[in-house]
Amino acid sequence: MLPIARSGPGGASFMEAFFTATSAICVTGLVVVDTPTYWTPFGQAVILALIQIGGFGVMSFATVLGILLARRLGLTARIMSSTETKNPGYGDMRRVLLRILATTLLIETVVAAALALRFFAGYGYGPGQAVWHGVFHAVSAFNNAGFALYTLSIMDFAADPWVNLPIVVAVVLGGLGFPVLYQLRREWRRPRRWSMNTRIVLFATVVLLGAGTVFLCAVEWSNPATLGPMRADEKLMAGFFQSTIARTAGFNSIDISAMHPVSWLGLDLLMLIGGGPAGTAGGLKVTTVAVLGFIAWTEITGGTAVHVLGKRLSRSVQRQAITVVVLALGAVTTATMALMLLHEDIGLDRILFETISAFATVGLSTGITADLSPAAQGVLIALMFLGRLGPITVATAMAARPRKALYELPKERPLIG
Repeated sequence: MLPIARSGPGGASFMEAFFTATSAICVTGLVVVDTPTYWTPFGQAVILALIQIGGFGVMSFATVLGILLARRLGLTARIMSSTETKNPGYGDMRRVLLRILATTLLIETVVAAALALRFFAGYGYGPGQAVWHGVFHAVSAFNNAGFALYTLSIMDFAADPWVNLPIVVAVVLGGLGFPVLYQLRREWRRPRRWSMNTRIVLFATVVLLGAGTVFLCAVEWSNPATLGPMRADEKLMAGFFQSTIARTAGFNSIDISAMHPVSWLGLDLLMLIGGGPAGTAGGLKVTTVAVLGFIAWTEITGGTAVHVLGKRLSRSVQRQAITVVVLALGAVTTATMALMLLHEDIGLDRILFETISAFATVGLSTGITADLSPAAQGVLIALMFLGRLGPITVATAMAARPRKALYELPKERPLIG
């Protein structure tokens, strides 16, 4: 709210500052003011610091918590990505945090250098400006935040692979999660030794990226306001970029507000699924959705136990996945109804897109964020907090809770379906 943070006279209002700070610390990317024009370099630096703290803080918290729970509960294979023993092999917490910090800084530095060189050599930026833009977008991409120093996000670079691909790489690496990155670094030549968590995250990431690209290109191929005017190769790149970003970074290289409502619905699903656990991505996490899929497949095929990649899935994990999904859907539904009551002039498709984007900490928008009332923006603030901290808090509480029951009630089956 300091005047030095805002371009022009005076400082930002409380709601503008609070919404922006929440969006940055929750690495969401939703904005109520234009980042490059409203905020001064000082204000942008504050946003960048919040993004870095939010991404690294949640990442380290989730990973360290995973180590503790793995040792306590013997669920090493589910959370960590080393060997399937009660010793995760990470050493003490200090070493874990240092490894997370080193990984974060290494990836951000490489991506920032690639972007800075492109801005300097390809667009005539001065050295200082090129470095600043490279660093800002590298940090924003790896932490899956989606803040950009351009009014149109990345739309001006939609046909430039030297800008698109570094951002995509940073988003994917941040979304995989630190446990997966750590195991790939140590055992990338020995996939048979990969944990269940690593296999699910990698497989789901590849499938969702491919399916999302095909879906968006198929729906938007002839849309004159999005992919229509582009060459075929540019359309494929833009479709791939947006499919990647939907999980859950928030940049856009095409106009989201001009997309077909069917594309919005597809992006809703991608945003809700999110990325890998113990990373910078939001959403329900691909492992949670995968567990639900395996549960459904077991029921369809008449199995007695849920098996994943040749191993039996713990029943406690199944209950955790179902609980997280039910609570998430309840939060999104409640927020959507609240926004519909506050803004009867906005359609369901746009409001649902906005609430899922906030809860999944994505940051994509159809362009209604700044036009929402303070009460509606307050709902989105609550959703961003809940989406960033809610699922892991619920899952951890369930995992850490003692389950020593002294008796069981008699069974009875209600009619289902």
